[in-house]
Amino acid sequence: MSKSTPRQALPREILAQLPKSDLHLHLDGSLRLDTLIELAKERKVTLPSATPDGLLELVFKRAYKNLPEYLKGFEFTVACLQDAASLERVAYELAWDCRKENVFYIEVRFAPQLHVRGSFSVREVLKAVCRGLERAKKEINADPAVKDGLVPRFECGVIVCALRFFLPVFGDYYKAYFDAMPSAPATSIYGLASLELARAAVRAAEEDGLPVVGFDLAGQERGFPAKDHQAAYQLAHEHFLGKTVHAGEDYGPESIFQAITDCHADRIGHGTWLFSTRHIRDRSITDKKAYIDKLVRYVADRRITLEVCLTSNQQTIPELRDDLGRHPFRKMREARCSVTLCTDNRLVSRTTMTDEVEKAVTTFGLEPRALKDVLIYGFKRAFFPGSYPHKRDYVRSVLNYMEDVLLRSGIDVRGGRRPL
Repeated sequence: MSKSTPRQALPREILAQLPKSDLHLHLDGSLRLDTLIELAKERKVTLPSATPDGLLELVFKRAYKNLPEYLKGFEFTVACLQDAASLERVAYELAWDCRKENVFYIEVRFAPQLHVRGSFSVREVLKAVCRGLERAKKEINADPAVKDGLVPRFECGVIVCALRFFLPVFGDYYKAYFDAMPSAPATSIYGLASLELARAAVRAAEEDGLPVVGFDLAGQERGFPAKDHQAAYQLAHEHFLGKTVHAGEDYGPESIFQAITDCHADRIGHGTWLFSTRHIRDRSITDKKAYIDKLVRYVADRRITLEVCLTSNQQTIPELRDDLGRHPFRKMREARCSVTLCTDNRLVSRTTMTDEVEKAVTTFGLEPRALKDVLIYGFKRAFFPGSYPHKRDYVRSVLNYMEDVLLRSGIDVRGGRRPL
């Protein structure tokens, strides 16, 4: 397939002004470079370089050879986030970084268990991150323009992330499971750790009143099925947490199906191979095209939102590196799927939401009305930390603001301002 011809329907300055959301945003992949260097000095963490330029050259690159190289940077970021002050700071800075490019809603996901150390428990980790987010939110929403209703409020939530597999060297939290059950199958240990994490997420939301809005599962899909974490997702489901699963990024359509059926997924992280017959490995699926047709219809009909991260996918999937036009984003939209754009990792992928929107516009020729639909899906399908009427009013305020931004640029996509 030949490379796609880029087309700019809207200039970048307009894209930067448009209200955006980011539903797939990893905390430990989205630090400021200067903050990482400063924290490393304070925490005595050795980095490959002590300068921003050096780290961009050696660690946080524009392109990576493979997924392991992409994930290498997390070793350094996580090592610098082992105390409450560090976590609170990076959460606070991330919220402000997002708001400065008119990202009005974020769901920050991370694995709190990677930051547990001694008496610094999962509960305390979550409290620290939420303090940072809430402090930024309070400052942002103190703006008179927000109070007067001229600009949408900034809102945020936290998604707790379990891992499909882990090793004792990942940290004290994980080592404790292997020490307590030395003869247990590894898959049982993975599942038990996720279940305990789901319990912690529920306690944080229901007992501590923290804006913990969802549960996620990340890590290598191949050989580590989501089904092993079914009990954790059932608990999250019973307590009305939002459910999202990294699926269809490192494995085929079966992984997406399992996330939906075994884990009650409301959203899918990436879903890149949703349409790929060649990524189906289950030999019992003889008519691969029919299987995918039914799966796509199910995903679209149930409005199971696909959290698309264009830059991240381009960096980790070789066949997309030279031609982003081969990304299934276009097919997702043609199938009328609910699709939202996300950054994944602002630092590791060296991107912003404005960058992601610009890539979608230039690569796939999104016209203003289509872009409006994609952007508003991010708000509609959010695991919003409030009542449903509050969410509807909030989405309406964002939609009105979006239409006004476009109208000031001479583009009318209003179509009537009816209640959502």
